[in-house]
Amino acid sequence: MKSHHKIAAAIIGSFVLGVGAASILHAQTKAPGYVIAEIDVKDQDGYTKDFVPKAQANIKEFGGKYIGGGGMNKAIGFVGAPPPNRVVLLQFPDIETVKAFEEKEGRNVAEVGNKYASFRVIGVEGVVPK
Repeated sequence: MKSHHKIAAAIIGSFVLGVGAASILHAQTKAPGYVIAEIDVKDQDGYTKDFVPKAQANIKEFGGKYIGGGGMNKAIGFVGAPPPNRVVLLQFPDIETVKAFEEKEGRNVAEVGNKYASFRVIGVEGVVPK
């Protein structure tokens, strides 16, 4: 086989393998999971010192990241009741991780958080990235 044919065959083979690998990886992509937390903080000092460090550790443990909200409330009400004094939007790898996170974080809310604030927490499955 001539060297031109070998090079062409190698390029075509690499392309076919790359396309196949990319399609397999794309098929395995899961939709991200989101947590929306509405928090009405009643004792800012206790909330910041006692609750927030545990919540942040749980978020990190489950691979979560802050997408919106947090320390300074930036939520704007458009329709319905106004938002509470803190709204947080978190992203996790998938909805199963959201459920596992909320199982652990729910204990933190029950044991510590409810002393300083009231909570409304919602999990939402995102869409698969294209």
